[in-house]
Amino acid sequence: MREMLAGIDAEWTSNNEGGDTWSVFDVLGHLVHGERTDWLARTRIILAGGEDTFEPFDRFAQFEASKGRTAKDLLDEFAELRKANLGELQAMNIDDAALKMRGVHPAFGGVTLSELLAAWVVHDLDHIAQIARVMAKQYEEAVGPWHEYLGILHPRTK
Repeated sequence: MREMLAGIDAEWTSNNEGGDTWSVFDVLGHLVHGERTDWLARTRIILAGGEDTFEPFDRFAQFEASKGRTAKDLLDEFAELRKANLGELQAMNIDDAALKMRGVHPAFGGVTLSELLAAWVVHDLDHIAQIARVMAKQYEEAVGPWHEYLGILHPRTK
């Protein structure tokens, strides 16, 4: 994400897709919040026996937590937090037995560590795609006749 977003101006990071959609800045704040409070915290709960239900994750905490900050600030913090979290995750020496351990998600019920870690990866990929889509959307009219061939500009349905 740093390579993708470093040095772009605030207009690109502050625009969204309209309505209640998120800007690049909002997504970065959300990723920072997740690094602080979600994935690794839930991993620790599972590895400790998983009897406690995970704390609900506030998917909108970034709106308050990111006030007065820049996209660069958020990118830098995300990089630091992710590096530390991956270091801690690696130090846990998770094996196949640990991957099968279960925790309790407040909405889904029982989940395995394997599912949690896979969701962490896919969550990142989902938001990378969202960032690319939000940025592309800003050029929707500018691309003229190519619009038809640029799939990122056409919302997919399930």
